[in-house]
Amino acid sequence: MTGVIDFHEVTHRHGALTRLDSLSFSASQGEVLALLGHNGAGKTTTMHLILGLLTPTSGRVSVLGGTPDSRHAAALRQRLGYLPENVSFYEALTGVEVLTYFARLKRADRGQVTPLLEKVGLGHAAHRRVKTYSKGMRQRLGLAQALLGEPGLLLLDEPTTGLDPAATRDFYVTLDELRGRGGTVVLSSHILPGVEPYIDRALILGNGRRLALGNMETLRREAALPLVIRVRGRLADSDWQALSNQPGHTLLARDDAGATLAVPEAAKLDTLRRLTGTAGVIDLGVEPPTLEHLYQHFSRGAHQ
Repeated sequence: MTGVIDFHEVTHRHGALTRLDSLSFSASQGEVLALLGHNGAGKTTTMHLILGLLTPTSGRVSVLGGTPDSRHAAALRQRLGYLPENVSFYEALTGVEVLTYFARLKRADRGQVTPLLEKVGLGHAAHRRVKTYSKGMRQRLGLAQALLGEPGLLLLDEPTTGLDPAATRDFYVTLDELRGRGGTVVLSSHILPGVEPYIDRALILGNGRRLALGNMETLRREAALPLVIRVRGRLADSDWQALSNQPGHTLLARDDAGATLAVPEAAKLDTLRRLTGTAGVIDLGVEPPTLEHLYQHFSRGAHQ
């Protein structure tokens, strides 16, 4: 096993309930891996195994070259950053006191505290008590504590919950900076359109099993979903009929301004050639399947 994270045939059972079933995957240095799945799919169990909070019933887990539940777990955790879905802090402390406390626990340089608070947009509230913070501010404080010590591996569970659009953009800038330094990120989110531009690969889980793993190109190839072509312009009825009668083509919508077609990937170029040579076409747009479409495809039936 050579990745920053390596799971080999990992199964975890809790009584009669199997939370993970023979899961294998790896994450490499400098990679952002999206961990996707319905509630109960095994995402949190996977993160807790990485953190060493759980032990596999069978199989092997390696994190940063070591076993997270071994006697080296404390040293490994100093190189990890973790932001849980629901952050909670002692409300009587100020932001700077909270971060200083976590820096001491992690044996991180306390000189990072003020710069990190500034980085996540909490410099103005550093000396306010946490009980005065909004949900978004608490989420930013949680991200700051996860970044303490410049971790080599960052685990983020729904990290943009409660963040406004500007703070969400800042978060992804921080993510890119960490990746640029060679850090690895495992990111769990239900906001798929938001994470799609920033991930390298996606691991889709369902009922504790791996349903799909790969980058967008790989997932699109495996799913073989149609792409969408949006046509702007007024075409003759016979032209629309000829297009929709092509094998695998589906006319999804049509009005006086144009139409939307679902087209197999293999037929894309031929369809575009037909359309560019058709009178009345003003403009064309091609949309491949999104991460949300791919997730729905691979997880269909997994949560039933």
